[in-house]
Amino acid sequence: MKTYKNTILIVVSTLFLLSACEDGDSVGESQINTEAPILNELDIWLRANFVTPYNIDVRYKWDINDSDVERFLHPPFEFNVMPIAEVLQSVWIEPYLRTGGDNFIANISPRQIIIAGGFNFNPNSPTITLGVAEAGVTITLFNVDFLDFSSVESVKAPLKTVQHEYAHILNQNRPVDPAYAQINPEDYDSDWFNRSDEEARQLGYITAYASSQSSEDFVEMVSEMLTNSRTEFDALIEGINDERAIQILRRKEAIVVDYYRTQFGIDIYELQELTEQATQEFVNQ
Repeated sequence: MKTYKNTILIVVSTLFLLSACEDGDSVGESQINTEAPILNELDIWLRANFVTPYNIDVRYKWDINDSDVERFLHPPFEFNVMPIAEVLQSVWIEPYLRTGGDNFIANISPRQIIIAGGFNFNPNSPTITLGVAEAGVTITLFNVDFLDFSSVESVKAPLKTVQHEYAHILNQNRPVDPAYAQINPEDYDSDWFNRSDEEARQLGYITAYASSQSSEDFVEMVSEMLTNSRTEFDALIEGINDERAIQILRRKEAIVVDYYRTQFGIDIYELQELTEQATQEFVNQ
């Protein structure tokens, strides 16, 4: 009898709810745009060269949700999008595929690359942010409209950012040996921008930003190794006039080399050579 009464109660309640829904306002049309986007030639190229092979969405059309509303940012000129995308494809992606295997980028990569045209000035320090990585899935590149794609130094600027942020993503997937952070932690400083790169190198950090904290120290080493030839990188180290600093940086370099070899089966010196070769070929094409 108890089960029978419960069943009647459920039926009556359901009928009441249905009646209430009928008496209320009807659901209107969805406000979500489900129409297929109109793609231009650039969009089609980006899908074919980034989305399909690597599941990386390169975004250049402005979406306020992709940026910090407190900053004065703007989208890039469309004619700058293809060149920066080609730089990423030939100088960042292809060398990793040749050293790490065809699926390396598809398996570990940002899922979005957002391109901004203007500079991202930091309001509380005399610095600009060249790029950011968020949660290991998004890399944002700034000041793309101010690049000279015929200049090696200008092309290397966004590459330093990409190599830096991508090293963060790799490190988030497979952490570097904690011993790295213990090599010379005494001089890490949140006010790193008060040091020049030259001053930081005398303390055993490859750049001033590397002296901010251990995680930035590691990825700055990777970035500098992969945006300089081995000859240039060696000259950078050997140009330091403090022997202790040289030894510190060589210890850090050895950990980076071991990290790439043991975690990913990659010879970073081969990767370094390929990125340098690709950079020169892009600029001189």
